[in-house]
Formats: sequence, structure tokens, C-alpha cells
Amino acid sequence: MTDILARDTAAIEATVRSAATGDGIAFARLVAEHHASMARVAFVICGDSEVTRDVVQVAWAIAWRRMRSLRDPAQVRAWLVAIAANEARQTIRRRRREKVVDISDAIAPAAGGDPLESLEVVDLQRALRRLKAEERSLLAMRFAAGLDSFEIAQQLGISASGVRSRLARLLDRLRAEMELEPEIER
Repeated sequence: MTDILARDTAAIEATVRSAATGDGIAFARLVAEHHASMARVAFVICGDSEVTRDVVQVAWAIAWRRMRSLRDPAQVRAWLVAIAANEARQTIRRRRREKVVDISDAIAPAAGGDPLESLEVVDLQRALRRLKAEERSLLAMRFAAGLDSFEIAQQLGISASGVRSRLARLLDRLRAEMELEPEIER
């Protein structure tokens, strides 16, 4: 098992080193492997699929230019996700300056099924929109990208316990805001 892990790590590091020297094929391998994680994180932060596509495209351009600055090639996934999260936050800040009225909730067609389920989704979307971009980024890195507290901490420059406590506070706030009560059997 350790031998397999060592070979995987060596392969990742070799791919990253090749991409850092300008190898387009190695970079394409990184894109194929990490694009979905970056897009999930960006979407959680932005909440819009078109903006997410733009954000991830810019994030890949940044990664291409800065590939040589990656200190630990084994951490490429966390590094790429952090770039996407940072670009998503910056995009949200830029767009916040623009006056846009969101009417998508008002014109969305009624979903089939239990109307209470769609209300819960709308409540969660609204609660997430009220969070700061940095807070959504933290949630996205943990739950959309699946990074652990150590990987997130390394990217944010804080301790793993600090990441865990911030996440716990955020989740408590979301629960309180949504007034989640235990499901009652029907």
C-alpha cells in the first residue's frame, strides 16, 4: 500500500514539474484531473454557472503562469483549488460593485415533487448568499472540493484547528439561520 502511494506521489510530482517547465501535455493532465474540483469550489462561491466557467478559466491561466512557484508538488490539488477560490472571491467583490437585481427566484418554474423540499433548497441558497465570499470559500474548499483541514490551513496560512473552529462556527450560523429542526417522521 505504501509503495503504491509513493508511486502516485512521485507521478504527481513529475507531472507538476513537467508542467512547470512548460510541458503542455503535463498541464493538460492536471486540468483533466483537477478541473472539476476547482469548478465545484468556484460555483459554491459564485452561485452562477457562467461566472464559474469564467473564474475557472482565469484560475487555470494563473496556475499556468505561477506553476513554478508551487513549493510542494504533492499539494497541487489544494493549491489549484485555492487559486480558484481566490479568483471566485475577487470576482464576487468586483461584481458586488455592479448593481444587479436577481429575479431568478421569482421567475423559477415550480419544481415537481414536495414543495417543502424546494423551499429548503431556496433557504440554503439564500443563507449561503448572505455569507461573505471568504466564508463560502472555506465551506467550498471543505465540502465541495473535499480538502481536509490541514490542506485548507496550508493554503490559507492558518492552523488546522483554526480551520475546524471557523467551519464549526459557520455551520452553527447556517443551522441557526435556517432554523433547522430535527426531521419529524410523517
